[in-house]
Amino acid sequence: MKQVSKTDITEADAAGYAPTRRTLCAGIAASLALPFLNTRARAALDHLVLYGPPAGPSITLAYAVGKGLLRDVADKVEFRVWRTPDEMRAGLSSGMMQASVMPTTTAANLHTRGLGLKLASVMTNGLLYIVSRNDRIAAIADLEGQTVTVPFPNDTPELVFDAALAHHRMTGKVKVERAGTPIEAVQMLLAGRIDTALLPEPAVSAAIFKASTGGQALHRVIDMQKEWGTVTDTAPVMPQAGLALTQSFLDDHPEQATALLAGLARAAVEVNADPAAAAGQAASALELPWPVLEASIPYSNLVAIAASDARGPIETLLKAVAQSHPEMVGGRMPDASLYL
Repeated sequence: MKQVSKTDITEADAAGYAPTRRTLCAGIAASLALPFLNTRARAALDHLVLYGPPAGPSITLAYAVGKGLLRDVADKVEFRVWRTPDEMRAGLSSGMMQASVMPTTTAANLHTRGLGLKLASVMTNGLLYIVSRNDRIAAIADLEGQTVTVPFPNDTPELVFDAALAHHRMTGKVKVERAGTPIEAVQMLLAGRIDTALLPEPAVSAAIFKASTGGQALHRVIDMQKEWGTVTDTAPVMPQAGLALTQSFLDDHPEQATALLAGLARAAVEVNADPAAAAGQAASALELPWPVLEASIPYSNLVAIAASDARGPIETLLKAVAQSHPEMVGGRMPDASLYL
């Protein structure tokens, strides 16, 4: 995906899936007004830990914490990385995690199964790309007869890719191989064991960066967000991940929840405006090289949009997943109670 320009933002705003200038100004104004919120309620929260994967949306969280944009949420706010979905689920079940970035499908699954979780905001509108040694690949049709390695078997990336293949009548014409994680797929690319892979950011930028330092060439050849728009006949928006909050946190700290979302909205604006500064702020927290994070931000479609405002594109994604793997969303489509 090309770097976001003013024109791109205007087109996204017109589609109703990105924050408008008015929304952004209102969010920033709200965050500036937060010190005047009920001081008793704010004082009740001494310490909050925000959790997220070592991926694009967590850049926003780490930046917000590092820049002090969440001072009105709690006396102390930290960011910590969760490494595996099992670690994240265990933390939520035990009550240790109250606020975490996770795939929207996971939030739907846990909510539907009664874990007491609400999706508060969308943190990325999609960060999937096909990377290849072959720079002549420009469309799904160009993959005919080739092998594509996909991480996270039977999860969102593979289901999105399968939907794209089916839409272009390419099912069975592309050999799909699986890797356990994006890191595993990157290692296979760098070792020359595979030529093409479907990867999320920042794994895409990491693969391209490491290949270039080793005298190799890898290319970002297909933007899967655009493909998703083609498949669904909608805007090129794939709300892959968002911030989920536990119901207990929302019940106990409603003012802090409002302050948290306002702070993250402000952070998303600043991250997109200055990727270099954002990468420098988040690199240590995510344990990733800052050049990789800086390169990944323009392709990560980082946002902080209220989940209720993004319900349409979220449900488009959930319905597509549920058609072939209903267990991924908890066996049935979640109702309106999923959305904060």
